[in-house]
Amino acid sequence: MKKNKITNTRRDFLKKVCPTVAFAFFGLSFIESCSSDDSDENYDLDNLEIGYTSQEGVFTIDLTNSNFSNLNTVGGWMNGNSIGLNMLFLRISNDHIQAYTNFCPHNGVRNRWELVQGNIFRCNQHGNTYNSSCTGGNALPCYSTSIEGNNLIVTT
Repeated sequence: MKKNKITNTRRDFLKKVCPTVAFAFFGLSFIESCSSDDSDENYDLDNLEIGYTSQEGVFTIDLTNSNFSNLNTVGGWMNGNSIGLNMLFLRISNDHIQAYTNFCPHNGVRNRWELVQGNIFRCNQHGNTYNSSCTGGNALPCYSTSIEGNNLIVTT
């Protein structure tokens, strides 16, 4: 009789503890992925965390997201590659942020950029420089941009 009571106690213990241990092991993302709430069906948490969404070549970038804090001041720039955006960004003025291709026109190299003299991008692979005006033979190709509230809209 005592053996049966111990078995039941162990079984009860495992029923109570195992789900807690499993949740602790897999973390909160496990709980979120098991959600049965249909209201989140089209809600992309990953993009919200990194500060942008995209649909059919149009990117909506939340300028209040900390990933884009470099663009808060005129002259601020960033390479978006680390968060999945193959673009360079430069804050031209208070009401204009320009987006550029991340590919060097000379050799197609990405992620080797430096902003020099405030408006010249230098590809540090071969030292070639490109102006930020979006026009002329020595300019980086640009994308169409606009600012709507706290969002930067980029059309590629």
